[in-house]
Parts: sequence; structure tokens; C-alpha cells
Amino acid sequence: MELCLETGCTSLNHYGEELCGDNVACTVNGDYTTLVLADGLGSGVKANILSTLTSKILCTMAANEIDIYECVETIIQTLPVCAERGVAYSTFSIIHVNKEGKGELFEFDNPEAIYYHNGKCQNFEREELNVCGKRVYRSELNLEEDDIIVVMSDGTIHAGIGMILNFGWERPQIMEHLDNNIKPGMSARAVACMLAAACNDLYADKPGDDTTVAAVRIRQRLDVNIMVGPPVDKEKDDYYIKHFLEGHSKKIVCGGTSSTIVARYLKTELKTSFDFPDKEVPPIGYIKGIDLTTEGVLTLRKLLQLSEKYVSIDDLTPKTFTKQDGASLLADFLFEKATHITFFVGQSVNVAHQGLPIDTTMKLKLVEKITENLRKMGKIVELNYY
Repeated sequence: MELCLETGCTSLNHYGEELCGDNVACTVNGDYTTLVLADGLGSGVKANILSTLTSKILCTMAANEIDIYECVETIIQTLPVCAERGVAYSTFSIIHVNKEGKGELFEFDNPEAIYYHNGKCQNFEREELNVCGKRVYRSELNLEEDDIIVVMSDGTIHAGIGMILNFGWERPQIMEHLDNNIKPGMSARAVACMLAAACNDLYADKPGDDTTVAAVRIRQRLDVNIMVGPPVDKEKDDYYIKHFLEGHSKKIVCGGTSSTIVARYLKTELKTSFDFPDKEVPPIGYIKGIDLTTEGVLTLRKLLQLSEKYVSIDDLTPKTFTKQDGASLLADFLFEKATHITFFVGQSVNVAHQGLPIDTTMKLKLVEKITENLRKMGKIVELNYY
């Protein structure tokens, strides 16, 4: 069983501001993932620049294997101090952890990180450090499968002040909300969006502060192989399908012709559903030994729309897919469940598309755009053309 790390984040801009004063940067170096959430003082352009510099510098240093203590010391020495308030212009939280869940958490003036373990939120044990005269808190990380770390800017604990709540959303209430709403298997991105959406509700859609939530989850690796279209050379059908079926990954087939040749190779039949859960998406099919069988171009086009919405920083709708149409089932596999995705893209011209405004180029562009969005989600994606 191989474990891997999954990250996700989302932000709410201060009402009336085009730029967010918080920034999240994430980098992967070998087995280690480093995620930094920085919160610039105030809001707007200046806060955005300072938080971006903070997060990028910390991630760059960590990626070059500079000791985390030195990273924190460098930032604290580099950051200017507000002459009026006497506080640093940017605060930050750093998660530095490997695939086995071992690592460290450093926090400087951000709200305390929340540790979700065994279905319950709890606090980290924190050690106070004095770095250049500043109080920085360090926590040792020993994460287990399905554990989640949630870090946030202070916009979360300010949510609702003077509006729905008198004193903002206090930490115990945030932990209780997470306890009640995190579902088994929920992705890091889904957790971050769920908490940010609750903050937006408390702000009555007019955030009084930049609000950012980021999450890191340790989970089992899940590989998905997805076939899109038959190969150019029909003589290579068996070779193509053999490679597609190799390994213990989940298997998905998109396209009628692809489904037919896979069913033939497996010496079974292709069965088609007559249900239309979504009128824009053709029905799915069933092949014994294949996890999901869908129509091709129209379903991929809908999948692209779903992926654009999923990665949009402005979209706070739940990142779960409960509908049973082909595109939603694909989205659930690829966005929420998969960690590593391999596309097997056949470049044969589909005779069924003759006379229609659909060609091989369109299919390839759809796959490339979907791949781009999957990589934005943190997925490891490989493209193979046949």
C-alpha cells in the first residue's frame, strides 16, 4: 500500500477587492511536500504582494532543501514591520511533510492549525520557539492514513463579526463544523471549499477580511487508466488494450468504438444503459472488468466544464459528485478519487462523426485541457498517444 499527499485550497477576497491579501504556495521535492499559507497585513495589492513573496520564498527555500528553521529565520528577518502597529507585514503557516506523514508544522501569527484524526478534530502539540525575537510554534507531524491538516488565515475566525455573530467564528465552532461535515474519502480541496463556503455564509457573501483555507491530506494512492478513442492502426488494437489493462489501476473507457474493441478483447459484451440522469450527457455503458464506460466527446466536453468549475477559485459549491450521469461519474473518479491518471488516447478518425462538427483535433484538445486542469488539482497525469 503506497501513501501519498493531497493538497487543496481556496480563498475569499475582502469584499470590494479584486486581489486576495492571502496566498498559498505548494511545492513537491522528492518525497516531501511543502505548503505555505501566508496572510499579508490588510488587504488589496500591497497585502497580495507581501503574502505572495512570503509564500514563494518559503517554498523555494524548502524545495532547495534548506533547513526549515533557516527558512523561518530568513523570512522573519526579511519581512518589514509595520511602523504603526509594530507587527510583521505577513504571517504564515508552513506544512513540510513526506509521503509517510512525517514532518513539521511551523506557525507564525496565523490561527492554529487543526488536526483531523480518526474522524475528530484536535489540537497539535505545539513547541514555542524564539526565532529572531518572534514567537514561532513548531509541531511534529506523524500523520496516519486519512488524516487531514487544515491551516487558515484569520479571516476564518473573524467570519460573522458584527453581523451574524458577535465575536466571530470561534475555534471550537470551526472544529465542530469540520467534525460534522468531513465525510470519509473527502478530498483536501473539498474540505477547504466546505470550510470557506461556511465562512462566506457567515459574512453574508460580503467578506470583511481575506479568508483562505488550505488542507493537506494523507491517503492511499489510486491509479486510474482512461482510454479515449481507438488507435490509428487497427492492427495495434490488442497491443493498445493490453497496455491499458495492465496493473491494478481503475479502468475507464470513453467512446463507443473504444468500448466495443475493449469488450471484444475481454470476450464479453457491451451493455448500454437507457437512463438519462442528465439530458446533456449520453447514457453510460457496462463492460465486465471495466470500472466505468461512457460515451466519448460529448461526455468529455461536459467533464471539461466540471473541471473548470472545480479549479475555479471563485466557486464554493460542494466538491462532490452525486449525479449518476457519465460526466459526473468521471469527475468523481478523476477529481476526488484518483491521485495518478494515465490517458491512453487513440488518434483514429471516428467514422461515426462524419458529417458532424467533431474531429480528432477536438478530442485531443479536450483531453489536453482536462489534463491541464487535473494537474492544477495536483494530480500526476501521463498522456500516451496511439
